[in-house]
Amino acid sequence: MATKEKDYYGTLGVKKTATADEIRKAFRKLARKHHPDVNPGDKKSEEKFKEISEANDVLSDDKKRKIYDQLGFYSDNIDPAAAEAAARGGYAGGGFGGAQRAGRGGQEVPFDFGGFDFSGFQGNSRAAQQESAGFGGSFKDVFSGMFGGGGRQARGPQPGTDLEYQVQVDFWTAIRGGVTRLEIQRQEQCPTCKGRAVVGGSMECPECHGSGQVTQMGGRMKFNIQCPRCGGSGKVQNACPTCDGAGVLTRKEPLEFRIKPGTRDGQRIRLAGKGNAGTEGAPAGDLYLIIKVGPHKLFQRVGDDIHVRVPVTVMEAALGAKIEVPTIDGDNAGAGHTQLKIPPGTQTGQKLRMREKGVPSATREGVRGDQIVEVQVVVPKVQDERSKEILRELQKLNPDDPRAEMLAGV
Repeated sequence: MATKEKDYYGTLGVKKTATADEIRKAFRKLARKHHPDVNPGDKKSEEKFKEISEANDVLSDDKKRKIYDQLGFYSDNIDPAAAEAAARGGYAGGGFGGAQRAGRGGQEVPFDFGGFDFSGFQGNSRAAQQESAGFGGSFKDVFSGMFGGGGRQARGPQPGTDLEYQVQVDFWTAIRGGVTRLEIQRQEQCPTCKGRAVVGGSMECPECHGSGQVTQMGGRMKFNIQCPRCGGSGKVQNACPTCDGAGVLTRKEPLEFRIKPGTRDGQRIRLAGKGNAGTEGAPAGDLYLIIKVGPHKLFQRVGDDIHVRVPVTVMEAALGAKIEVPTIDGDNAGAGHTQLKIPPGTQTGQKLRMREKGVPSATREGVRGDQIVEVQVVVPKVQDERSKEILRELQKLNPDDPRAEMLAGV
């Protein structure tokens, strides 16, 4: 019977005292290196990715990690309470309550429960009424609780996983909407096995040699558990030669989708069923597109509002005027423009609001943002004497010191 020993800490390259953050960082580093999307067609990387994923699944879960640390291995069939009882009974130290010591010199002898028949603890037999000193219950109670009775764990249909891509969209497409294209890499159902991962008839399982069980090591203990490869049936089928038993094939696929008017930067768009394919008829995952909107040289978008800085002359700011300002209401080629009234005495940095001149909302029909115009007063470079004379006269007529209030409070 095959023996399986797995060092999850060694697989991730961390110490047994590693924190959850250290485990997470180690997994991410290895996942980026061995992910199938990064190494298409590389079976070694694919197997390595499966190993580190399995190790991370156990060590990143506090309950699973505790069971693994207590017993030296992990199975979904193990009951946490029974594992705790086993640890309290002395198992974690290599045996049960010191009962493992035997022979001359008190040498430790590892237990091997392989092939042990627990049926003697059933019924009204005397053995059924005896309790193990280390556990406070019968051996059958403990082991049936730990391994849940050992029913077959068939692979069964596996839903497809979700995919996520970042999509670059230009400023105008995000505002006005349009069609965007990109190429994605996704898993499709294998056409040969139809996602079943196997072809042909069954044969003896090479993992357990037809017994349906393998021996799992835990310190100096051995436990017979259900074979993970055949699910306890003792038989397996030939892996599909087209997909190498994966049930899916990785393909690059062009994708075309429509951007709604008013789509925002960072918005997440879900395309149902466009993720990785499932196996054995299970549904495919979803595709999530994260929108990244490009900038514009004039306009800055904040939510559904458009911000723009517009220069005005000293005279326009002082006396008031009607000026032309750019807006997003242009043709498909770019911006448009409209008139804006500058009130007399407008100061630089002052913001004027143009109602409903912003971006149409992508979520609320008929709602539109505003355009915020920030005024920038441009001071002219005076060179001729006549202009200087006029400005000196203007200064005499308006002798107010704009810094007086500020200096008064110092």
